[in-house]
Amino acid sequence: MMWEKRIVHRGLNAFRVVRGHTQADVELKASMQLLAWDATWNKRLEQQAAAEKRLHIRSERDKQSDVVRRSKVFADESTKDAEAAIEAVRSLLTDALAKNQNFDWTSLENHHGFAKLAPDRPALLRMPTEPSLSDPQFVILPVSPTITFWDWIIPGRRRSKLDDANAANAKLKANVDLRYAKARSEWEVECEKAKRSNIAAEAGYVLRVANWKREGEEFARQQEIQNRDALELHAEYLKKSPQALIRYWHEVLIASRYPDSFPRDCAVSFDPNAGVVVLDYELPNQAAIPTKKQVKYVAAREEFQDVFISDAEAKRLYDEVLYQICLRTLFELFKADDLDAIKSIVFNGWVRSIDRATGADTHPCIMTVHAVKAEFLALNLAQVELKACFRALKGISGARLLDLTPVRPMMTLNKDDKRFVDGYNVAATLDAKTNLAAMDWLDFENLIRELFEKEFKKNGGEVKITQASRDGGVDAIAFDPDPLRGGKIIIQAKRYTHTVGVSAVRDLYGTVHNEGATKGILVTTSDYGPDAYEFVKGKPLTLLSGSELLYLLGTHGYEAKIDVLEARKLLDNAGE
Repeated sequence: MMWEKRIVHRGLNAFRVVRGHTQADVELKASMQLLAWDATWNKRLEQQAAAEKRLHIRSERDKQSDVVRRSKVFADESTKDAEAAIEAVRSLLTDALAKNQNFDWTSLENHHGFAKLAPDRPALLRMPTEPSLSDPQFVILPVSPTITFWDWIIPGRRRSKLDDANAANAKLKANVDLRYAKARSEWEVECEKAKRSNIAAEAGYVLRVANWKREGEEFARQQEIQNRDALELHAEYLKKSPQALIRYWHEVLIASRYPDSFPRDCAVSFDPNAGVVVLDYELPNQAAIPTKKQVKYVAAREEFQDVFISDAEAKRLYDEVLYQICLRTLFELFKADDLDAIKSIVFNGWVRSIDRATGADTHPCIMTVHAVKAEFLALNLAQVELKACFRALKGISGARLLDLTPVRPMMTLNKDDKRFVDGYNVAATLDAKTNLAAMDWLDFENLIRELFEKEFKKNGGEVKITQASRDGGVDAIAFDPDPLRGGKIIIQAKRYTHTVGVSAVRDLYGTVHNEGATKGILVTTSDYGPDAYEFVKGKPLTLLSGSELLYLLGTHGYEAKIDVLEARKLLDNAGE
């Protein structure tokens, strides 16, 4: 199973479909590409901001001349960028010829460390200071009466003053006691708040650390899977496994650098007996080709003006770019074929566009060519005239590629197989009483073929059933013409009344490899064991259980049932 993620950068008008064989691989590639785009975009914004900022940093006396001078410098830099973009697409083929075409197998591995930093420990609140009676605010300065000579002479007078002083001191003490009690109560409340806050902060920190560790462990697990998968792919590639070869060629094409505005989608199929690779390649439309050649600064209007190449030159450039992509792709695949598994390549170039007459989305094949390896590598591509070389290879296209004239691909997926036999329809005979688990095994295989044919014909696909052998081999083969997600798909039907073990799933995986298919589907009337589900992780395999089969039938308006206990009795009585 291939993981994919479409990423877009609105500022740069760039998009790309990032593919990989693990989700972690896709996320890593996508994040690195987005960081690169952001760096480019930020540089442009900084340049623009700097140009605009200079309009305000000079005095009125010399401001105008300085703005013009600096704006012209910015325009010159932008012109160089525009010229470089056009030169880059004019030299697509020559750049590839000058590069070392040896594939770096370590590029499929992931040895990056876990980038996410550990959570910071939160700053805990300090406990408030406990109030003390020794604090100045709680210290009592007692009232002392002034005793005069007459107060000593007149005892009642002295007692009165002493009583007043004692009453005042009692009142002061009561007030201090009240303020102290209130301060202590508030202190206890603040302490409780701080404790709860610190407990929550610590709990949140522990949770964040636990999540961070889990993310790190998952990253390490996905990294291990990716690296193991890369090593397994290399080993299978050296054995010339068709599936490994196809995946390797995908990686070679993905590693080929193109402008960010170009699509990078392609579908590869392979006939190992004939050594023929069929490549359905997504070509850029005209909007993806750079046409700006200059940026001028118009001082009178204080603005920048873009200058573009002529329409005639833009049309020639589009054709030139597409012919380069075709020849460059053939060159890269042939040069990367160090095992000499390829004898020839069929290149079918497709373009997504809009029909100008109807406004509908279209996806025509506009160029197709069949190149033989020995003949192609004998060409001096550094000196050929692009269109003439394409024609010399017996390539077919319209007079102008920009017209998007549809052509018939020279070759598509091979659907000629001596094992194919005529099928018959079964679904119409089903009703709510039909027990699929007790159905005749040949009827069951034809039912699965009929069901998947209804699924694939939505996109123009078809399904062929193979000769009945009951040997666990290929039961049906689907051909999905979608150049991005389609290909040759192996379908096996298991009318089982017991749990399907991992051995059957391993057999399917081996069949997918041997057939050079892009995917395998296993359908059963029962269910799968946990080891079977574990085995298919990260592999181009799909498991459909009995309940999922009934649901799929229901989506097409058919009813049936699956009763394995009833089926066991019926099959035992029939001697099956």
